Amino acid sequence: MEYLAKYITEDIKLSCYEDKFFKSDIMFDQHMLVWFLSGETRIVQADATYVFGKGDIFLIPRNQLATIINYPKDGHPHKTVVMHLSTERLRDFYAGKNINPGHFTSRKIYSFSNHPLLESCLASLIPYFEMKAIPEDIAALKIMEAISILRTLDKEIDDVLANFEEPGKINLSDYMEKNFMFNLPIEKFGYLTGRSLTTFKRDFKKAFAMTPQRWLTQKRLELAHYQLTQKKKRPLEVCYEVGFENLSHFSFAFKKQFGYAPSELLTRQ
Repeated sequence: MEYLAKYITEDIKLSCYEDKFFKSDIMFDQHMLVWFLSGETRIVQADATYVFGKGDIFLIPRNQLATIINYPKDGHPHKTVVMHLSTERLRDFYAGKNINPGHFTSRKIYSFSNHPLLESCLASLIPYFEMKAIPEDIAALKIMEAISILRTLDKEIDDVLANFEEPGKINLSDYMEKNFMFNLPIEKFGYLTGRSLTTFKRDFKKAFAMTPQRWLTQKRLELAHYQLTQKKKRPLEVCYEVGFENLSHFSFAFKKQFGYAPSELLTRQ
């Protein structure tokens, strides 16, 4: 995979994937504002799937689990401008403002496609990627401008951007049943359910009577079998959607669990 990135600062980058395909399971530590220049992205969450392409602008809130699949399209690479809206920047922006955000529970991705103000703000960044260095205050001003525009476009966005709470302790069983298909370290699952690693493992064993890794593998294989037999999906597609890192590992684990390879289901069907 050929990946190229140009940075204005650590919070603003031009990202480019030249290859045919890139997939990653991610927990976003910061809010992320993305503007598409070319290519296509499929974002799969527990309860929704989004597809974005050229010209689209969207905001992914922090602490969200998602599978990200990036593709080139129409002969052009997957290319985006990405702006991280860090907690530190947002605290500076909201300092002195009388904002009392509500309890943020939404998991959705916010789309602002084809809006001239936001597109103009992000497009103005392009020339800076060709410069060797720019003053830090210029980058900060661009981020502040983007935040101001987002607040203009969505009056409820303060509930997202001005909320600085860390994940609290939540029902572990419910959360894992909804999010087992995301291939993240156990430590991340612990953080998102409001637990230390030790507490997470202890509570997990009480809830499921087995280790997290064994349970995750079993649940992913069960979902894969359903997708293959009932949804008639291809093994490569299913492999990444249910949380496996590559097709060979998926095929080995599937055959060990069910006694036949995923490809054999295609022949039977």
